[in-house]
Amino acid sequence: MAALSVADALVRILDGAVPTAGEPVALDAALGRVLASDVTAKLTQPPFTASAMDGYAVRASDVAKLPATLQVAGESAAGAGHHKAIAAGEAVRILTGAPLPPGADAIVIQENTERAGLRLTVREGVPEAEHIRAAGGDFRAGDRVLGAGMVLSGRALMLAAAGGYANLPVRRKPRVAILASGDELVPPGEKPGRDHIVSSNPVGLAALVRTFGGEPVLLGIAPDNLAETIAHMKRAHEADILVTTGGASVGDHDLVRPALEALGMTLDFWKLAMRPGKPMLFGRLGAQRVLGLPGNPVSALITARVFLVPLILAMLGRSEEDEAVWAEAGADLEANGPRQHYMRARLERGAGGAASVTPLPNQDSSLLMPLVAANALLIRGPHAPAAAKGTSVPVLQIDF
Repeated sequence: MAALSVADALVRILDGAVPTAGEPVALDAALGRVLASDVTAKLTQPPFTASAMDGYAVRASDVAKLPATLQVAGESAAGAGHHKAIAAGEAVRILTGAPLPPGADAIVIQENTERAGLRLTVREGVPEAEHIRAAGGDFRAGDRVLGAGMVLSGRALMLAAAGGYANLPVRRKPRVAILASGDELVPPGEKPGRDHIVSSNPVGLAALVRTFGGEPVLLGIAPDNLAETIAHMKRAHEADILVTTGGASVGDHDLVRPALEALGMTLDFWKLAMRPGKPMLFGRLGAQRVLGLPGNPVSALITARVFLVPLILAMLGRSEEDEAVWAEAGADLEANGPRQHYMRARLERGAGGAASVTPLPNQDSSLLMPLVAANALLIRGPHAPAAAKGTSVPVLQIDF
């Protein structure tokens, strides 16, 4: 099978991906979740016409000529309004946020008045209708206030609460099962033997999955044994996506593909024209999608950023697209070979807001330190010619 382009691979991976079902979640647990349907307000905000200032509610006609003397007929406070209509020559003491009494159509701010008992004198200033907040000035019952596909922020949750909601319909988090494979691997925290290394891939992949809205399910480490690899994979039967790392090539100890095929996987592709990340497979186990990522930690995380993240977002029905941004190359770039290259880089913004991206000096795909130092992936297309510093280039941001 010829190596597939990144663009074609992404099309195949996303083909037919549909959003997960909605589920109700309490507001205090909904931060960062993806809204499953539009939200229409159950209430009107403000629910009544209110004062935006401390002062006196009056009839504008009564203070058209100054000075004017009025009789204080009561007080309207937040939570305890004055609901008797104002008569000619009357004023009502009013506090910020309190309901405007019937008949009042202006607010005289406190600083422009003098009061002696129930006698109020307005000596200066103009009564301002703009100090009145009209009922429904923000939104009315029945208005669409939040849109499906948005990621819920704290501000959005405040709006939902004001609109009468204690729970919101959000997309179920896609379940992503993660399985490492290889006799050479030991769990984090365990001292490696002479021929062993620490299994770091699941840690980074789980963090990526959580960052972009999924729910990781760690399946541990499968040894280089076909029966045990199959047994580990069977534990992923409730996952929407199965991600494996390592064992996806064609060596004697690469058992991921045979194990998946024994379980009935339909293979779509297993070689990519991508650097790093050539040995990667994609297939389907019924409704479950399977991504077989390389065992190299850098390759695993970069291929996950390029392919797994868009798949998770598609399953969440995210309204925004995960697209590359453009920036000026901060250094001269060499011509690229036949595989699309994702170079670890630093993306910076200057004082004027212009973005510049500079590849890190060491692009060896076995090194994690440069990956941590990077905050972006500079994308070089297949056979891209040499490019001078300042050339506009596509960049994929790393935000996990």
